[in-house]
Amino acid sequence: MSKIRVLVVDDSVVARRLITDALTTDPAIEIADLAATGQLALTKISHCVPDIITLDVHMPEMSGLEVLVEIRKKHPRLPVIMFSSLTERGAAATLDALSLGANDYVTKPANVENRDEAIKRIREELVPKLKAFCPHFSTPISVSPTSDQSLLSIASTIKQKTQQILRRIDIVVIGISTGGPNALATLIPTFPSDFPVPILIVQHMPPIFTKFLAERLTAKSMINVTEANNGERLRPGHAWVAPGDYHMIVEQDGPHNRIRTHQEMPENSCRPSVDVLFRSVAKTYRSNSLAIVMTGMGQDGLRGCQDLKEAGSQIFVQDEASSVVWGMPGFVANSHLADRVLPLEKLGPEIIAKVKEGRAFKSAI
Repeated sequence: MSKIRVLVVDDSVVARRLITDALTTDPAIEIADLAATGQLALTKISHCVPDIITLDVHMPEMSGLEVLVEIRKKHPRLPVIMFSSLTERGAAATLDALSLGANDYVTKPANVENRDEAIKRIREELVPKLKAFCPHFSTPISVSPTSDQSLLSIASTIKQKTQQILRRIDIVVIGISTGGPNALATLIPTFPSDFPVPILIVQHMPPIFTKFLAERLTAKSMINVTEANNGERLRPGHAWVAPGDYHMIVEQDGPHNRIRTHQEMPENSCRPSVDVLFRSVAKTYRSNSLAIVMTGMGQDGLRGCQDLKEAGSQIFVQDEASSVVWGMPGFVANSHLADRVLPLEKLGPEIIAKVKEGRAFKSAI
């Protein structure tokens, strides 16, 4: 089997070396070439024929965004993963890059002086993404034998008991990762300003990035989207994004429900984690919630969906064709926990219809 050929583009000698050292430890990956400028990178693409490119966001003369635009003109399907700094400038530029067609991003290690730690972090974050975006190394989504039996049994039992029951929806919760910013930019603007329930979103992103994501979604939408703060009271027609590096949960506080954020251990190597949010919603809202699992790598959200199903909640997942990576939604769908599998453009209308349907039914009785 051929190796994944990576073109590394970065004006920093240190960054190029760190990325190279991180990737060459994996036998499935090889460095196709290195480029210190955007112009040189565009020239080298046709010569080294990479399977994927890592591209620095901030470079002199020709920025990473400008390089990305040129790549997309000639190579619309060539995967590009952006490298950016964990700063406001880096966050803003990364979200711009994703909207221009970048497939994903990785943030640069803050402390490059600790070389071993920097290489380890790059390897852990970058290698799975390289493999996910290169078709000849992708693997079909499957549920492990240990979890398959219990998940299928639970899904079958719950489905028999609840498929004919129409329940009032009092909250919508969304779990999403790779490809998330663009998918959310399509979904969230479909909700009307008088949307009758709160929306909670876990998007796998680092600090700073989640604040910028919320601001950009607000600018495109009829509802307000903000980064969640500990203790906020949930209210209809508002969406909250879990802050980077914090789990977000819901807790009942007398007659109200409030957001709580904390920094307990990561789950599924994630903080925020979809499972953590979904588990709290299953406990607080029981059957009166609608969960949406969208594009993303890994299986964060699978166990949370199991908890939601046991509580009688409903679950929609994004379909494979419209997902950048059908990992998170694929695991839920293949575990028979999803009530609906829908393309991205139909998720919004179906969510709105389900919320209205349940509330109309409750009012009628």
